[in-house]
Amino acid sequence: MTGKIRAGMGGWTFEPWEGTFYPEKLAKTKQLQFAAQQVPTIEVNGTYYSGFKEPTFLKWASEAPDGFVFTLKGNRFVTNRRILAEAGESITRFVTQGITALGEKLGPILWQFAPTKKFDADDFEAFLKLLPEKQDGVKLRHAVEVRHDSFVVPEFVALARKHDVAIVYADHAKYPAIADVTGDFVYVRLQTGSDENHDCYTPRALDEWTERAKVWSAGGTPADQPRADPNTEAPAKPRDVFVYFITEGKTRAPFGAMALMKRING
Repeated sequence: MTGKIRAGMGGWTFEPWEGTFYPEKLAKTKQLQFAAQQVPTIEVNGTYYSGFKEPTFLKWASEAPDGFVFTLKGNRFVTNRRILAEAGESITRFVTQGITALGEKLGPILWQFAPTKKFDADDFEAFLKLLPEKQDGVKLRHAVEVRHDSFVVPEFVALARKHDVAIVYADHAKYPAIADVTGDFVYVRLQTGSDENHDCYTPRALDEWTERAKVWSAGGTPADQPRADPNTEAPAKPRDVFVYFITEGKTRAPFGAMALMKRING
């Protein structure tokens, strides 16, 4: 038994993709529909900057095929604050804007923190307690991307595991990489690609990330990746894995996602 592995990229609106990833003269209004046929998931960045309304989420859902999953980046007003325990109102505003209209196509919510945000165990646990398990009868899954080295401690892993929240694994030039499994799914952001590589990452790197994704989906943790708490293990059970090609090599990101999926489905 293994979980389902999905790979995608950030968003679907990016001018350099026109005529490369997207066919020539494809209307912008058709880009999501096209992109959703090429990859099984997309990380939506726009929800980090502004709110949307239910009709927008319904429209997105209607343009994606069955089995497709949108992950949504949580709004910046939630995470960009000194005291996270005071984020309750902003969290409520985010989850009640209509996101559940995505239905089965609603994936994890990504809560991304600034590189300057340091780990404060009491305040971070207060934040985790604010994250709702359900909205409108729909289960919500949460992931946190932390980008300060102070989070690389067993206490952080224990908190995330206690509240069933996934710690994002970030393959990044500067931010810490934390491969500890803490939720019922795994969230990976591959951020060191290059536009010089046809598939964003090199073939060898794609092979390696394919194997790691398979280990995560089967319930394990890749032995070659750094952990904040190597002395404790998550329960061994199948987990869905979300892999996104983000940041560096963005022009080739869709091709990286397609290349990884080809290896997965190979």
